[in-house]
Amino acid sequence: MTRTQITGGLVITAAEEVHADVLIEGSRVVALAAPGTQSWTAERTIDATGKYVIPGGVDAHTHMEMPFGGTFASDTFESGTRAAAWGGTTTIIDFAIQSPGQGLRAGLDAWHAKAGGKCAIDYGFHMIMSDVNESSLKEMDGLVSEGISSFKLFTSYPGVFFSDDGQILRAMQKAASNCGLIMMHAENGLAIDVLVEQALARGESDPRYHGEVRKALLEAEATHRVIKLAQVAGAPVYVVHVSAEEALHEIATARHQGLPVFGETCPQYLFLSTDNLAEPNFEGAKYVCSTPLRPKEHQAALWRGLRTNDLQVVSTDHCPFCFTGQKEMGRGDFSKIPNGLPGVENRMDLLHQAVVDGHISRRRWIEIACATPARMFGLYGRKGTIAPGADADVVIYDPAAEQVISAATHHMNVDYSAYEGRRITGRVETVLSRGEIVIEGGEFKGRAGHGTYLPRSSSQYLS
Repeated sequence: MTRTQITGGLVITAAEEVHADVLIEGSRVVALAAPGTQSWTAERTIDATGKYVIPGGVDAHTHMEMPFGGTFASDTFESGTRAAAWGGTTTIIDFAIQSPGQGLRAGLDAWHAKAGGKCAIDYGFHMIMSDVNESSLKEMDGLVSEGISSFKLFTSYPGVFFSDDGQILRAMQKAASNCGLIMMHAENGLAIDVLVEQALARGESDPRYHGEVRKALLEAEATHRVIKLAQVAGAPVYVVHVSAEEALHEIATARHQGLPVFGETCPQYLFLSTDNLAEPNFEGAKYVCSTPLRPKEHQAALWRGLRTNDLQVVSTDHCPFCFTGQKEMGRGDFSKIPNGLPGVENRMDLLHQAVVDGHISRRRWIEIACATPARMFGLYGRKGTIAPGADADVVIYDPAAEQVISAATHHMNVDYSAYEGRRITGRVETVLSRGEIVIEGGEFKGRAGHGTYLPRSSSQYLS
């Protein structure tokens, strides 16, 4: 087994910051020690003097190769996980999709076929339930037992992913009995469809209207509703990609009542706004995602929610579509623009910039990007921390390096960056995945197929 020691760095986890040397044996961390106090022998030494030594990021919300609106997300599992590694993320949890009329197992098998042997980093799956019935409800138990412990439902996208309140309640009741976690895309899709139809009838077809019809109040209403359904079912609920202050208020209220309600937001809601959706010459199409970008004043509320722990996780909802040929499908009709943004490569850097800007602390950075997503989805101890026994998913991070985010230099398979030209302080220098170097010296040294599938336990916040 190869032994690697990392010396001289500041080790940052969600729990502590400590100057320590780290010893890795094979794929695991085996020891931490005060600098220079151990005379370890190792085949490889990484000097991290002046750098941070942090756990690899855990991005709990990605959509590689996802079908949407007649096209597919432009990142494959190979290209998307390679880009994730460049950005210091060493674990993704992607969404397998049940097709209407088929079972959960068929959807899961299809995603295993897409990802198997392709990923540069480790990966797990959530399960999207688009056809909640007696058969699929029974299948949930088996999936939980084999490590698919979370299930996503939608109050949006009628005719595609939409589940009605009765279906949502049944799925939540099942989750209450098998220790699964229901994840909810919370927007009132039926009402939004009416507003889309009315906007298009008025000739309002530009990308900015995507944000105007998907109203914050309809995100808040759906968030309130799924929380109450979860309360009736006696089940926990995790609300994905929270973008609006009003929706966050519903989550905060429930949490202050002691309910097992959890919330996630994404970098696009923290750093972008409806100003981007309104960019001229159809450029706003680049920023069409759902939930949509909000006016800038919502950003302060989301940052506050991250500081107060009313929001616990920052994921990307990485679902890239090229501007040329894909986003352009919606020219003349914003409702036909594929929904999704690229971001799996940018999350760790953007959140470090938030540390620099004073929004969050260094430990909170690691907590929301590494430790909590690992705990939320049954991977903590193996992922999300640097401690004896943990997988050696370790990032050497230079907090003083400066970079400019650009499509010209990113590694995601998409022809634009949502953060083009943004100056960032901090850069990933070296990335280890299970003890193997995948990024070093400005080069990708990993390989497709290194990443292994991760069966997950139930949420460690519920056990």
